[in-house]
Amino acid sequence: MYKLDISKKAFDFIKNLQAKQFKQVQIAILELLKNPTPHDSKALVNYPNLFRKDIGEYRVVYRYDTEVVYIMLVDKRNDDEIYKQLKRLS
Repeated sequence: MYKLDISKKAFDFIKNLQAKQFKQVQIAILELLKNPTPHDSKALVNYPNLFRKDIGEYRVVYRYDTEVVYIMLVDKRNDDEIYKQLKRLS
């Protein structure tokens, strides 16, 4: 099982979700610790080693190595906004 490293930005977003959405995102993130490449995750275009997993109306952007899953960003599934935020992180 992998360890979890979550960015402050992602953590702050998740903690402000309503209970139902919080639980959905939390379960999806915990599942990534068991298998960081589930069948419904996709590699991000133009961002090597970054992946996305969609959970309802939310998207988790993450990367992983041999021991740790790094949750970089959690936000609404708005591709333009997600990519803008990723550019700011780079």
